[in-house]
Amino acid sequence: MIEGPPPLAPSVRDGVARFDEVTYAVVPGFRPLVLDVWVPPAPSPPPVVVWVHGGAWREGDRRWLPPTMGPESLYTKIVAAGLALVTVDYRLSGEAPFPAPLHDVQAAIRYVRRHAASFGVSPARLGIGGESAGAHLAALAAFGPDAVDCAVLWYGMFDLRGIPLAGDDVLRPLLGGTEPERADRASPLAHVPSDAPPVLLLHGDADTVVPYSQSERLHEALSSAGRSSELVRVPEAEHCFDGYPDIDALLDRSVAFWREHLTR
Repeated sequence: MIEGPPPLAPSVRDGVARFDEVTYAVVPGFRPLVLDVWVPPAPSPPPVVVWVHGGAWREGDRRWLPPTMGPESLYTKIVAAGLALVTVDYRLSGEAPFPAPLHDVQAAIRYVRRHAASFGVSPARLGIGGESAGAHLAALAAFGPDAVDCAVLWYGMFDLRGIPLAGDDVLRPLLGGTEPERADRASPLAHVPSDAPPVLLLHGDADTVVPYSQSERLHEALSSAGRSSELVRVPEAEHCFDGYPDIDALLDRSVAFWREHLTR
């Protein structure tokens, strides 16, 4: 993996500096890996939220939010709260198996920190978040060597161990095989560190795609390790909070958590 070139000058839309389609890394044989950065006007470089999209590890795009919420709704709330936003594309499971997508998210974090001055953001205050597959990758990044200050995780799969992989058309391509050690390596629950950052988990208790127990178990593991963890049980909500009447409040709760931990 080769680091991408420094970012070019941004465009400015409604006072927000926009760096669109910045190549943060180049992997020979693959498409360029890109991210977008939104920076609100601020008297000093603002903290950063890195957002990782979902899509079952096999589809999705840094520009897309789930269909249950308005386009860019979360993004505009983050920026309106005085936080910079980074949205990341990563290699999908049809392109390269795990740990490639995690390595991409980690490379994006390092790129943003290295070029923080060019973006006009703070390299010292960085949170992460993601939904579904993106929550899984965000959790692994938060528990890894690229220290982040907090994480917001929506309805993620955090323990891949013990799931039959032979006929699974989602996890098997992600893992690149069926050996148990592959699932162990890709399970955030197997890698909760003693210094995990504060985590906010939101998950619908009627989710039939990723069981609510996935977030419940991660919350219990973090709490048992003495780490700060909040679990929001979203009543009668399916995947992507489908069926919940006030998704906007969940977005506000997420943004408030990032702001609380990044602007102290």
